[in-house]
Amino acid sequence: MSLGKGKGEGGKGKGEREGRERKKIETFEDLKVWQKGIDLVKQIYLRTKEGELSKDFGLRDQLRRATVSIPTNIAEGFERYSRKEYLNFLNIAKGSAGEVCSLLRVALEVGYLDQPTYTQLSNQAMELSRMLSNQIQSINQSLKQ
Repeated sequence: MSLGKGKGEGGKGKGEREGRERKKIETFEDLKVWQKGIDLVKQIYLRTKEGELSKDFGLRDQLRRATVSIPTNIAEGFERYSRKEYLNFLNIAKGSAGEVCSLLRVALEVGYLDQPTYTQLSNQAMELSRMLSNQIQSINQSLKQ
């Protein structure tokens, strides 16, 4: 799938203008936003397998599911046949990023996460949300052309 031009993945960015070539996006695994989603999944699984959060099955499982939903929806949308379908899955992934942020705040408030861990994980989720927003805007612009 060609992702179009603009701020999102696959468009010409500052790096290309400076003579550095970006790797061509051929699979969802080439997407930086997907890679960062997988990084967040790994961090969440590591943080939820021990301590008090590991014993709160409801919160732990919901946090894991919401986090896994981000790269999974990016991948599923990428594999669809149209940009409109891809856009729909990116919106779902963005919603899941918001859910992760909310669940992390719950874990902080009930004492399952310390402040530094919460800040690190929350920042990762918010960065993913911003990247998804940029991707969505880029595709929306390309659909209007």
